Amino acid sequence: MSPRFKIGDRVCVRADDHEGHHRTPAYLKGKSGVVVKKFGAWRNPEELAYGKPGLPKQPLYMVKFEMDGVWAGNGTYAKRDTVTADLYEHWLEPDGDRQTGSGT
Repeated sequence: MSPRFKIGDRVCVRADDHEGHHRTPAYLKGKSGVVVKKFGAWRNPEELAYGKPGLPKQPLYMVKFEMDGVWAGNGTYAKRDTVTADLYEHWLEPDGDRQTGSGT
């Protein structure tokens, strides 16, 4: 599977509910950020947790979010305060495809 996103792309984390194991932090669902690093493709841990092969491999990205956008202004953060998360491609969509949540 070739990566859908490149460094610098604005992405939004899908806000879908998910039962069982997943590696996407709930506080980032529906939030927008920027891809800052690509790690290559890895077997899907959401399937590996249940003894499945985790294929096809999923591209993994580091995505940076502004703290104020993640916490909707509910805190005292400087404009440059950020948080990063490693997120699999199937949890990401181009920013603008979904208008839920506040973001960067």
